Amino acid sequence: MNISLPTLLDQHARYRPDHLAVIFEDQRLTYRQFNARVNKLANALLSLGIRKGDKIATILNNCLELLDVYWAVARIGAVVVPLSPLLRGQGLIRLLVDSDTVLVFTEGAFVEFLDPVKAELPAIAPDHYFLVDADKVSGYTSYARLLADAPESSPPVIPIERDDPYNIIYSSGTTGLPKGIVHTHFIRAMYCALFASAYRMTPESVVLHTGAIIFNGSFLTLMPTFYLGATYILHRQFRPDRLIDTIEREQVTHIKMVPSQIIAMLNAPNYDPQKLASLEMLGTVGAPLLMEHKRRLLDDLPGRFYELYGLTEGFVTILDKNDAERKSASVGTPPPFYEMRIVKENGEDAAPNEVGEIVGRGPITMPGYYKRPDLTAMAIRDGWLYSGDLGYVDEDGFLYLVDRKKDMIISGGVNVYPRDIEEIVARHPDVQDVAVFGIPDDRWGETPVAAVILVPGSDTDAQSLRNWINDHIEARFQRVSKVLLLEDFPRSAAGKTLKRIISERYLAGKAE
Repeated sequence: MNISLPTLLDQHARYRPDHLAVIFEDQRLTYRQFNARVNKLANALLSLGIRKGDKIATILNNCLELLDVYWAVARIGAVVVPLSPLLRGQGLIRLLVDSDTVLVFTEGAFVEFLDPVKAELPAIAPDHYFLVDADKVSGYTSYARLLADAPESSPPVIPIERDDPYNIIYSSGTTGLPKGIVHTHFIRAMYCALFASAYRMTPESVVLHTGAIIFNGSFLTLMPTFYLGATYILHRQFRPDRLIDTIEREQVTHIKMVPSQIIAMLNAPNYDPQKLASLEMLGTVGAPLLMEHKRRLLDDLPGRFYELYGLTEGFVTILDKNDAERKSASVGTPPPFYEMRIVKENGEDAAPNEVGEIVGRGPITMPGYYKRPDLTAMAIRDGWLYSGDLGYVDEDGFLYLVDRKKDMIISGGVNVYPRDIEEIVARHPDVQDVAVFGIPDDRWGETPVAAVILVPGSDTDAQSLRNWINDHIEARFQRVSKVLLLEDFPRSAAGKTLKRIISERYLAGKAE
């Protein structure tokens, strides 16, 4: 049996054609209507000579056309490469060249950054640049013109096997240069079925996504929604007040957010748990959610909270809503068909409550990094994916995160885990968000620094906050040497806090 993605939309367009498929701003599309859009794009791409295996890059903020691309490439066996609109210069060139991209979809606001690098992209033909939001820009063809003469009928059937690549997702580069993570049709089909089951989704579910859908975490709800023929609501950008209003108005049942978005929602002027009463699942992904915020969600919205720990490379654990109270400090257990180990430095498996590297495998583990067998061999050994994250399991097998190996601070020869300090800082009533990192220190080797975003209207100063933190920390080696008060943190397109950038700015004297 071949498990791949092309038949999903045809299935829903035939058997539930009038069910609401997509809501984007003022557009409400049934499965019949959305399927017709996707068919037009698939046929248009074939008319351009795009063939199975060709790489198509998107440099787009959230828009309906980006959803079109995701499903059109699945139809014709092309490979989508979603890139961040935050890319510039050499970073942009590197990923477009590395991915072997032959066609680009972008938007008018990005032309000023793409034009200067076109000469460095010989694999992309001059007539293979398309704008989704403009009609007449020199060097670009409008999306509307591309689709103008394309039929709405299903494109010719192109044989697609389960192991054919569907997308290349580039890592955020939080710990080095971005790497192209390959996902096959089978892997994305497993996203469909396994996460639909884990999140108790049904064909009647209403799913909202307000973050960037170029982020792999968005596929945790995007794929199961279209697998089930449920309803997908996409916002152009994250706004906590609009998110709350949409949940109440559309009776949203499922939503997945990164911690920074959850924090913003909890602090929004219109936040009211009653407005979120329709939710059956509120999930967090992308980074650990600090206990202070998790506790509030569990109190305000009981029986709805899920937490997912995972790597885009293909391993996850899920804290289920039924375990969230009794195991609130954990990130859950591997789902069915997944396996997990905790491995010590000497290669032996750790005992319960003993810290080691989190290692796992399962049906969504990547075949490898694109064109990097060397890096693949470092990440996947004997079929096991080595995460680079530290954790331990309790006697019941629930996973507890300690920190990333690369984020660990060694102060006076002692391992200091930033997350332990962040949990304490987050308890201060004037702290909205926190990121702890290490800086060089002549005496201790490294010393912790806490970057903090205060709640609006707070008059707490850095020195008094530093004193409060150090008064509440139990171990001397965890004491912070400095507190930085920032308006916001640098974040990836996914909303992840980029500690590396904060540290670099501080060390360069820019965060003072």
